[in-house]
Amino acid sequence: MNRPTKNALARRTLLAGIAAAAGTGTVWGTARTAAAADGRGGPLGQGAVDAEVGRLEEELIRLRRYLHRHPELPGEERRTAGVVARELRAAGLSVTTAVGGHGVVGVLRGARPGRTVAYRADMDAVPPKDIVGGGPAAAHLCGHDLHTTVALGVAKVLARLRRHLSGTVVFLFQPAEESLSGARAMIEAGALELELELERSRVEEIHALHCGPFPVGRFAVTPGYGMPGQDKAEVTLQGPDAPDAARRLAAEIGTLATVTPPQTPADIERMVTDAQTPDGPLARFVALRASAREANVSVSYRCWPEERYTEVRENIRRLAGSHPGAEVRFPADPFPALLCPEPDARALARHLRRRLGHDSVTTLHAAFPPFSGEDYALYLDRVPGTYTFLGIRTPGTPITAGYPHFPDFAPDERAIGIGVRAMAGWLAERAR
Repeated sequence: MNRPTKNALARRTLLAGIAAAAGTGTVWGTARTAAAADGRGGPLGQGAVDAEVGRLEEELIRLRRYLHRHPELPGEERRTAGVVARELRAAGLSVTTAVGGHGVVGVLRGARPGRTVAYRADMDAVPPKDIVGGGPAAAHLCGHDLHTTVALGVAKVLARLRRHLSGTVVFLFQPAEESLSGARAMIEAGALELELELERSRVEEIHALHCGPFPVGRFAVTPGYGMPGQDKAEVTLQGPDAPDAARRLAAEIGTLATVTPPQTPADIERMVTDAQTPDGPLARFVALRASAREANVSVSYRCWPEERYTEVRENIRRLAGSHPGAEVRFPADPFPALLCPEPDARALARHLRRRLGHDSVTTLHAAFPPFSGEDYALYLDRVPGTYTFLGIRTPGTPITAGYPHFPDFAPDERAIGIGVRAMAGWLAERAR
């Protein structure tokens, strides 16, 4: 089993409060294995996967459209969770619901012995306040409806080919990613620990896809990178001129930022290019927002590499120190960055090129995007794995059609079958 990089291990030490081991929580019942009992057939090949995807693709597109029409806020995914549980049970998986809220866990045991690997998909929609420019209601503008559909497709394909499958695949359908609370809740409920036929097992590695602004059919792997975490600060100033001082301090702290949010489609295009450039402009960054209200300054920032939190905190303290009586408060730990172990991501890149073609993969050389985070980081704090962007941009469309949280976000549905092909083959390989 590939282990996390040294950077990841160092990060666990820095963020000990967040990266503490999960509690024992809930364990799951015995998975059904009757359909796999005969054990016949050779190892699962890509041809068999592709054939099953071809049979399922139209059904999966219809399913995604249904989920898209019924978005649910973080923590309110009742309908989506019900659909997921129904589809998994129909495919023959062992299913547990209400895991860490509306989370659903499906367990698929292959006919042959092997390893236990997991696949995670998030289910919630984007709240109105998080839509670029605002919106009237929750909407699937981050691709979670597509993520859920891909995961269901992978589960269905592998279930149909169970007699060729080695090991166990655990599917985690997670609520409340947008609020950064669902992963922790599922982990604390024991989602990475299983009870299979009276034998206790633990997930050995975990994998996930996320929609990205890359051409449909292309995957962006993230060796040694991922997505930044987040840190916050509150500064309270004293004295009769505190409101004016707070405005000045907010402007001073704002100068610590090295990148600013894109304002135009051309800015987004350049950011996507920079993320694919070795030692490029995004290899190190601070993305920071500081705002003043009366005598207080609120600061929220992301940085890369994660060790820069110490540097940025010191700079905030230094700037605040020029104002007598200023009080600076930070949380105990920043929310951790999502850091993909390099060996795992490079192994996935080799697998995808071998199975889907050399041009199917690009490599990111930066945490991307620098203004967003993901609670999938909490899984990778516990087990190694991968987090990969699935290209969903139709050629010729505006970049915002492939960039999450924009109101015109419109993923190319051909990405569903491509994602299922890739992840079904990858999980089968990793479970052997």
